[in-house]
Amino acid sequence: MAVRILVTGGTFDKEYDEINGRLYFKDTHVDEILKLGRCNLSTVATTLMMIDSLEMEDSHRQNIIEHCNNCGENKIVITHGTDTMATTAAVLGAAALNKTIVLTGALVPYKFGSSDGLFNLGSALAFVQALPAGVYVAMNGRYFNWDNVRKNKQTGVFEEVK
Repeated sequence: MAVRILVTGGTFDKEYDEINGRLYFKDTHVDEILKLGRCNLSTVATTLMMIDSLEMEDSHRQNIIEHCNNCGENKIVITHGTDTMATTAAVLGAAALNKTIVLTGALVPYKFGSSDGLFNLGSALAFVQALPAGVYVAMNGRYFNWDNVRKNKQTGVFEEVK
């Protein structure tokens, strides 16, 4: 069975506007990343939204829950902005969907060429196949349980809470 990839935006998919000096969203880079990584895993990518996670509201998270619950796949990777990734993971964890759901993102946009997004997406795809049902965050080669993760705002690194 395929792995469902749900795209929500975040730094992962941002691009740089050289004229205005701003980051913006155009299209997701997931398919390009999968091709570059020579991914042989069967995946189905769906773009739910293209927003910065700081703009994510309860209605957005409810939309994510509904898509996770209603898709036929029981293994799901969600690309998400890192600032509120732990919050979304907690909401998904509390929903107890009995699927394996892994959230991942990037601290540097993929289009910058030095992004951690390629590695993080590859790790998330491996973790989603190996972990039991539950909700996890996968960043920088590690995975964390939904109820034991935070982004350290001083270092930019994800870590266990406990």
